[in-house]
Amino acid sequence: MADRAIFQDFVIARSDRLLRTGYLLTHDWEIAEDLLQESLAKAWFAWPRVDEPESYVRRVMVTTYTSWWRRKWRRELPSGNLPDTPCTDALPDDELWHAVGRLPARQRAVIVLRFYEDLPVTEVARLLGCGTGTVKSQTAKALAKLRMDETIVKEMQR
Repeated sequence: MADRAIFQDFVIARSDRLLRTGYLLTHDWEIAEDLLQESLAKAWFAWPRVDEPESYVRRVMVTTYTSWWRRKWRRELPSGNLPDTPCTDALPDDELWHAVGRLPARQRAVIVLRFYEDLPVTEVARLLGCGTGTVKSQTAKALAKLRMDETIVKEMQR
């Protein structure tokens, strides 16, 4: 029973932040909600073994999102509107964010974790299950694409 109460407290306290992370990964509120729900369900089964809950759930979110992207399955078919409303505060909504949304899933994950979540390279590497060199190279590639995209956007505005 104690585990259940601790898990409930964690979900109540951290869901908004984790949902925003899910949105930044998926660029879609409904998919982000599905991603968070599935990640929390996976975390529940491992809960007694989890030392750092938020970090663990974040890693589950990234790996789950990556596996969804790999198999080209995005979500369940919608069956109607949900009664709850998602949190929409503090999210970028400009040309840069649209460019981030066009990045490949892994590069988007690196950008979200490094610059939005403000995590160090070592933590991002741990969450993504790769080396720090991979995080750095994916960051460099993503930033190069964003710079190129920014250049294209500026040229189109002329």
